[in-house]
Parts: sequence; structure tokens; C-alpha cells
Amino acid sequence: MSHTLGQLAANVQGVVKGNPDLIIEKLGTLENATPQELSFLANPKYQSQLATTSAGAVLVKTEELAQLVENAIVVANPYLAFAQLSTLFVPRTQCWSGIHPSAVVSSTAQLASDVVVGPNVVIDDNVVIAEGSVIGAGCVLSRGVRLGKNTKLYPNVTLYHDVVLGDSCIIHSAAVIGADGFGFAPNEGCWEKIHQLGSVVLGDAVEVGASTTIDRGAIENTLIGNGVKIDNQVQIAHNVIIGDNTAIAASTAIAGSTKIGALCTISGGVCIAGHLTIIDHVHITGMSLISNSILESGSYSSGMGMEPTSKWRRTVARVRRIDDMAKQFLQLKQQVNKFLEKVDNK
Repeated sequence: MSHTLGQLAANVQGVVKGNPDLIIEKLGTLENATPQELSFLANPKYQSQLATTSAGAVLVKTEELAQLVENAIVVANPYLAFAQLSTLFVPRTQCWSGIHPSAVVSSTAQLASDVVVGPNVVIDDNVVIAEGSVIGAGCVLSRGVRLGKNTKLYPNVTLYHDVVLGDSCIIHSAAVIGADGFGFAPNEGCWEKIHQLGSVVLGDAVEVGASTTIDRGAIENTLIGNGVKIDNQVQIAHNVIIGDNTAIAASTAIAGSTKIGALCTISGGVCIAGHLTIIDHVHITGMSLISNSILESGSYSSGMGMEPTSKWRRTVARVRRIDDMAKQFLQLKQQVNKFLEKVDNK
């Protein structure tokens, strides 16, 4: 997977400073890269590492920074260029081609001729898989699942019945798409199950992290837009709608029937209540609790940031007294107003 520096620069419309014939075999960090690796400088606080890095070349933003290393590629956005070049260094993840002998494939399934199916995969009736897709070992594709072109399932992904994935999706191991939403009706001290009759539809270029669950809709479908990126261990409940190119970090939980707009970013550990609307271009910081709709773009936070434990304990103690303090303040305000009235009357 080696490439010359000139070849890499051409891939990202960059300008080479130094030796365009330098062979690059891997990507690496400024701190730990070797002379055969390409690194990048995206954050100015790491600029001092240019003087000590052993990287063979570095992606940088300006000619001035390029002068600090022996070899460089000057690009408008080093981090984006690094991401784009990473596709050239991805190792092959399966050692088989075609359909593995241990896979169980229904006679009614329709697989394109170049689809790769790994060991112990189960493909049920009426599944349709388009060309270029790869199904990792141990995956289960239940009845009526449809996969678009060039979609990849890592090992042990489970797709329940009638789930639809678009083109160029990536689903990581242990993800479950299409499980029943949490729907139960109270019935004289017990719970009556509400059978979930919808499905889950993912657009194109969606990535779903390991052990993430996306529940099927109760009646209508759960919908995930084009380009959405979902991290590991995220819970998306039934009938949630997520707009195009929204990114959701790990351990976030989104309750049922909430609608999230396009181009939002949701940080790790966020909890979003059900039946809410969050419009486009909203950023939610880590560990926030969202209990009301967000109808204006911008950044939103809740909770309390870290501080030393002794100070945190004092802060919590004061927070618990806020209600009493508010009552005391109101009483004091009333007393001051009465006093001022007496002064005015005199």
C-alpha cells in the first residue's frame, strides 16, 4: 500500500515541498511517526512537534510551516486531506471472496455477482444485496432486508426484517438495526406489548458504530438521513428521524419520535427526551440532558462541568439550598419594598 509523496499530493490537490518520489508506507502522528510515514498538523498547539517529528512528510496548511520540515504537502485543510488519504491505507479485512461455504443463503435471496459473504452468515428469504457489498462473518440478514451498493457489514451485525440500507453504508460489529421499539400499554398492572410494525431506513453513506441499536418504528419507519455518522453504543428509539450529515458521539440515547435536523453534532453521553424537535445546525455538548425542543440553531449545554471534589461538594450543597434562598430573597425584597413605602409616605 505504499505511495509516493507526489501521488498522495495529487490525490488531495496539494503541493509538494521536498522530494515527490519519497515512498510513504503508512500514516502516523507527529509524535510517533517514522521516516516512512505521513503525518499532519491541524491544531496549532502541536506546531512545536514539527521540529522533533521523525515523520517522512507532513500535511501542512502554509508554505511557512512547510519550511519547518524536510518534506511536506501544502493543502488548504490538512485534517481533511489526512482523512481522504486514509482510504488508500486501509488493509484488506477479509481473506475470502464470493460466498463462504458455511453461509446459509435463502434460495429467494438476490445477491449481485460480486457480493462477498463471510463464514456463518445467515441470509433469509427475499433479501436483496446490491453489487460491491461485503457481509462479514456471523451476520444475520432477516427476511426482506435490502442493502445498497458498496455497503459493508462487519462481523456479527444483525439486521431485522425489512430493514433498508442505502449505498456505501458501514455497519460495525454487534450493531442491531430493526429491533423492536420500547412500546407497551398498561393493562391492569401488567404490560401489553405494542408490536412494532414499521422498519428502519438508512440513507446513503451512513456509518453505524459497534454495539449501537436503532429500533424499528411502531407504525411508520425510523429514518436515518444520508451521510449520518453514529458512534459506538448509541441508542436510537422507534420513529426517530435524523437529518442528513448529522454526527452523534458514543453513549448518546435518543427517545422515541424525536426529530433531529441536518448538520447537527451531538456529543457523547447526551440524553434526548422523546417527541422533541431539534432543528438544523444545532451542537449539543457532552452529557447534556435535552428535555425541550430546540428551535434555534446554535450550541446548547446542560449539567455542571468538572471541578475539584471539595469544591463540587460545596457547590452541590449550595444548589440544594437555592429554593430556600429564593424564598428568603423574596421575603427580604418584600420587607425592603414596605420600608421604602414608609419612607416615601413620610
